[in-house]
Amino acid sequence: MTPIDADDYEPLTQEVQTDVQALARRQQRANGVLMRAINFVGGQVDDTLKLLPKGARGQIDSAARHALQRSFDVAARSREGFAGQAVRTDAAHKALATLSGALGGVGGLPTALAELPVATTMIFRAVQGVAESYGEDPLSPETRLACLGVFGAGDVAGDMGVDTAFIGARLGLTGAAVHGLIARVAPKFAAVLTQKLATQALPLIGAAAGAGTNYAFTQYYVEMAHVHFGLRKLARQHGEEKVLDQFHAALNGTAAPVVRQG
Repeated sequence: MTPIDADDYEPLTQEVQTDVQALARRQQRANGVLMRAINFVGGQVDDTLKLLPKGARGQIDSAARHALQRSFDVAARSREGFAGQAVRTDAAHKALATLSGALGGVGGLPTALAELPVATTMIFRAVQGVAESYGEDPLSPETRLACLGVFGAGDVAGDMGVDTAFIGARLGLTGAAVHGLIARVAPKFAAVLTQKLATQALPLIGAAAGAGTNYAFTQYYVEMAHVHFGLRKLARQHGEEKVLDQFHAALNGTAAPVVRQG
């Protein structure tokens, strides 16, 4: 976002504060969806991880980075042409991600890892669609970098939600900047993927688990995209610091800071 003088921002009215609080509630609801997906096979997180073979964690970390890089490169191009125009809605992306997950889970972990770039690209495309709905160009490098930031919105260790450090971040548009952002985002994405892939590790239940978790994961990241790009839009209009102060106060259930007009 291009910096502007603080005096040029619009006042943070009560209506805008209500919008920020709605985004905070949206994030909190989405976190519940993610946890249900993680525990899809009925066990707790630690029990689910036992389904993974030894050494799988390193494979998943590498797969997460590869999937994010591929999505960044492919998702924008795949929005062009007849097929790209036909698949634009959240429902279409969820349906394709669900089908991809079912096919990927048929052979257990090997096919689930092979399917991962496809599922990630479907999610990335859905996130691009959300960005467009908030007035951003989904094909621009800046917006695509912001889309990558959304994938940092998952961490089963406890701190789940959008990383607000990305909201107003002015990232370089070089290849090095892309790789740097992926390196920062990938560990959180990999932490979530570890749970998803654990549910697909057993071939007999992998197809059902893959379909279910892909649907839920797509829904989760779409919701996080609404929060991310909703905050970006409000920050452009009203100032990043004031908007994020309100957002964090709403998340923490504390009194919002007093906003002085003028």
